[in-house]
Amino acid sequence: MSKITFQISEYNDEDLCALVADGQRDAEEELVKRYLRPVRVCARPYFLAGGDSEDLIQEAMFGLLKAIREFDPSHDVQFKTFAEVCIRNRIRSAVTNAARSKHAPLNDSVPIESPMLGSEASPEELYISREEETERLARLGQQLSPLERKVLNLFLLGLSYQEISEQVGRSTKSVDNAVQRIRRKVAGSFGVFSES
Repeated sequence: MSKITFQISEYNDEDLCALVADGQRDAEEELVKRYLRPVRVCARPYFLAGGDSEDLIQEAMFGLLKAIREFDPSHDVQFKTFAEVCIRNRIRSAVTNAARSKHAPLNDSVPIESPMLGSEASPEELYISREEETERLARLGQQLSPLERKVLNLFLLGLSYQEISEQVGRSTKSVDNAVQRIRRKVAGSFGVFSES
């Protein structure tokens, strides 16, 4: 009787979490590889004063690791949904802590997209949220240059600055400058940095 062996990449997320609970480090590494892009996507819509996008990605990775290590399949929730909650909670906590320590209005988060994986909202709330997001992005699109629009679209897809620079034929520094201009325009358009 031959033994059937599986490659670690063939397991689903929930099975990999069970392997992590049994101490298999390669299962944890596989989950981290699978969720690297979603981690970037979750971190992209936020602004952290005194930090940069890499700081937020690092915080998001801590959230992912927490999700991997604390996932409980008995709660009848997909790992993907649980991971998003842990990642977003960690990011929001980092943004809140930065705002609290700096006491400056420039420390607000700037969400420019809807949740990536799922929501507890009612269908009506989801519809209204999507409509508001579409309207917000349309207004923003009118303020952006063609390059900034391309960069924003690729940025929201989770591409790295290097990948974006290859797509648009510009340097990484040019992409970074475009992202910073977009952040300022988002902040100005939606009043997130104004004092109350």
